Amino acid sequence: MKRTNTFAVRPLSEDGEQLLRDLLDASAALWNEVNYERLMRYNDEDSYEDEGVWDADTGSLEGKYKGVLGASTAQQVIRKNSEAWRGFFDTKNKYHDESNTSVTEHPEPPGFWGNKDDGRKLHTVIRNTSYTVEWGDRSRLEILVGSELKDRYDHTGRLRLEIAGDPNWPNYEKQGRLDLWYDKTDSTFRASQPVTVTDARDTPLADETATLDIGANNLVACTTTTGEQYLYEGRELFQRFREMTREIARLQSKLEEGRYSSERIRRLYQKRTRRRDHAQEALCRDLLERLYAEGVDTVYIGGLTDVLDTHWSVETNAKTHNFWAFRQFTERLACTAEEYGISVEVRSEAWTSQECPLCGGTDRTTRHQDTLTCPCGFEGHADLTASGTFLERQTNETVWSMARPVRFEWDDHEWSESPRSHRPKEQRTDPSTVHRDGNVASGES
Repeated sequence: MKRTNTFAVRPLSEDGEQLLRDLLDASAALWNEVNYERLMRYNDEDSYEDEGVWDADTGSLEGKYKGVLGASTAQQVIRKNSEAWRGFFDTKNKYHDESNTSVTEHPEPPGFWGNKDDGRKLHTVIRNTSYTVEWGDRSRLEILVGSELKDRYDHTGRLRLEIAGDPNWPNYEKQGRLDLWYDKTDSTFRASQPVTVTDARDTPLADETATLDIGANNLVACTTTTGEQYLYEGRELFQRFREMTREIARLQSKLEEGRYSSERIRRLYQKRTRRRDHAQEALCRDLLERLYAEGVDTVYIGGLTDVLDTHWSVETNAKTHNFWAFRQFTERLACTAEEYGISVEVRSEAWTSQECPLCGGTDRTTRHQDTLTCPCGFEGHADLTASGTFLERQTNETVWSMARPVRFEWDDHEWSESPRSHRPKEQRTDPSTVHRDGNVASGES
C-alpha cells in the first residue's frame, strides 16, 4: 500500500538552518527558470504548445545549479516541473473534451515559486537514494547537499535534521521521493515522505456493514449492522471555518485596486485548509478504528448530489463544498479504510432524511434542525435516522433498535466523546401509536 509520512524537521544549528534555506531557495530558483523557459515556448506562436515546452534547455540549468543542490536534487526539481506540465496538459485535454465533465474551469500552466524580492516559496525534492531517515527516540533525517554549499558552510556533505513527532508509518518496505519545504504559516520546516507499507490489519474481523450520512451540521452520522451509532458533530468546527472565511473577505476588501491577495490572506487560507484537513484525517482514523473493531468490512457513504438536493441553502452549500470538501473526504476515507481491509462505496441516499423509520412515510415528516418528526408518533435525530434508513436500503434487512448513539466533538486535536453521550435516553416515540419493528435512533435529538 502507498502511504505518506508527513513530519516537521528542525536544523541542529544556525548554520544548518541557513544552509537548508539556501538549498530550498536555490531549488525554487531552478524551478522558476525551468518554468519560465517552458512557459515562453508554450506561448510562442511559432511553436506547437505542448511539443515546444519540452524543447527547453534544462540540461544547462541543471549544470548551473547542481553545485549547490547536487546533481540528483537538481534533476528531481526539473522532473517535478515536468510532472506539473504533463498534469496541466492532461487537465487541459479533459477540459476541451465535451464528453468529459470532470473539469469545469479552464486550467492554467504551472506557476512560479515566488521571486527573490518578495520571497520565494522555499521548497525542494530529494531523490529516494539521496536521503536517509532513522526513526527512534532521536529520529533524524539526513539529506545530500551540493559541493558549493558543503564548502560554503564547511559541511560534511550531508545535512542532518531533527524530526519532531512520531511517523504514521515507521516500518516500510520502500521510500519515495522526499518533498521538503518551509511552512510560513507556522514558521516550520516540513517534509513529506511517500512510502510503501504492508499492514497486518488487512482482513476485517467479520462481515458487518456500516452507512454514513454526510450532514450539514453533523459531519458524519454512522449506523452499523452491529447496532452501534456514532455522531461526529461539526457546528463549532464550521463556525471557526466561517469566521476565518469572513476575516479573509474583510482583508480582501481592503486590498488596493488590482490586487487580489496578500501574504496574510495566503496564510489564512493555508491555516483554514490545514485545520479542516486535520479534523477530516482524525475523523477518518477514529471512525475506522471503531468500525474495524466491530468487524465492519463494507462502508456505504451517501452521495453528494443527495445532500445538495435536500439542503439547498447558500450556507449549507458552503458547508458542503468549501468546508466539508466531500470528494476529498471520500478519497481520504477510502485510502484510510484500505489499511483495515474495509471497502468504501458511494451510493444514493435520496429521501433518507425525510423517511420515517416507523411508518415509511416521507410526505408528512418534518425536520427542524437535528430533529425529524412524523404524525405517526416518531421523533428522533434526523441524521442518525437517515443513516439507519440508508443502512436498511443497502442490506435489505430491518435495522433493529440501536444502542445509545455515541457523540463526538472536535477540540482541535482529537475527536472526544461528548458529555451528551451520557445523558439518560429519552423515549420520544409513543409506542401506542405505531406497530412497526425497527425503531431507529429514537430518543436522541
